[in-house]
Amino acid sequence: MTNRKAFIPLCIGLSAMCIQWLLAWYWVPVDDAQGEVYRIIYVHVPAAFSAFLSAAILLFTSLLSLKSNDDRWLLTSRAATEIGLIFTILTLATGSIWGKPTWGVWWTWDARLTTTLLLALLYGGWILLFRALSPGTGRRRSCAILGLIIALDVPIIYQSVNWWRTLHQPQTILRRGGSTMDSDMLSVLLGGILIMAVISVSMILVRFGTLALERELEEKSLGELR
Repeated sequence: MTNRKAFIPLCIGLSAMCIQWLLAWYWVPVDDAQGEVYRIIYVHVPAAFSAFLSAAILLFTSLLSLKSNDDRWLLTSRAATEIGLIFTILTLATGSIWGKPTWGVWWTWDARLTTTLLLALLYGGWILLFRALSPGTGRRRSCAILGLIIALDVPIIYQSVNWWRTLHQPQTILRRGGSTMDSDMLSVLLGGILIMAVISVSMILVRFGTLALERELEEKSLGELR
């Protein structure tokens, strides 16, 4: 998919997200326990799943980078890392906004919050590592190994509410016995997760196209200098 074509699903996803947010704020019922503030879940949860999706893509491209000398996988890893960092920061920000009225604090060293913060730091570390190392096998392998480590943090984040005592609410979507959410709430939330996934993948494709173009221009400039 070319950089230009990637904008098509991105624009469709952004338009669908606006509709989903209107449904989330004006159509779904109010939560009995949390009131209106719970509605931030329709941004928070899709953002978290998109951060996880970026890590899954990073896992796949990191494995391919270890097996192949094709720098396209490294560029895809970089694109997935940058987009994953954006959605992880969005997850932490919306979580803090949600936590203030429900927990009384903007931040607490809760297991899920801490492991999600670790994911953001690892994403940022990957970007710094990429920029610190010179092009070649060393950078490709080092970034790939760190990419695998980043992917390992995702199941820890997801299972943290089951493994440790936390303030964070337990799993409400994928759980034994089915979801505890109202059917209208759940349908809008699942739609939001799907829409945000389309947006995140489209952003990765657009960013990959930009990075590939930058590399092509750099190689052309070096060729002219020689």
